[in-house]
Amino acid sequence: MGTFFDRKSPRNPGLDYSENGSYFITICAKDRKPILSKIYDVGEGLCALPKTELTEIGKKVEEAILYMGSNPSICVDKYVIMPNHIHLIITTDFGTKIHDDIPSIIQKFKSYTTHLYRKPLWQRSFYDHKIRSEKSYLTLMQYIENNPVKWAVDKYYTSSLPDA
Repeated sequence: MGTFFDRKSPRNPGLDYSENGSYFITICAKDRKPILSKIYDVGEGLCALPKTELTEIGKKVEEAILYMGSNPSICVDKYVIMPNHIHLIITTDFGTKIHDDIPSIIQKFKSYTTHLYRKPLWQRSFYDHKIRSEKSYLTLMQYIENNPVKWAVDKYYTSSLPDA
């Protein structure tokens, strides 16, 4: 068993997180428990569309996402709150003076929402990807938009109901 100092850094060593740009971010709930929302179908047949219903903590997470986007240097372009994870596209424009970078923004978000939940909420790390082209940006926007539709085949899928 490793020590604290043996942990792998969530930072990509080849990426400058202080660069302005767009980032695709995924943050998973602790133990991938479905505590953020519930997804169920509305309608029948081809017209069946999923409906996402946020739990109480899911609503607080959404408020925190919207608050994050109120920072003039950070734009939350798109997000989705799934039962056990969230996806975000964040575009940063720090100008010439760097106040934060992506890992510190995410750390503050996770810390704040965990405080609201009053018990561990998130897995330790998160996934991030710097978006380098308009095509990639549009593909990821569509991925986030369609994520609830594809929940049953999502790699994070769990059929459990929220317990919060």
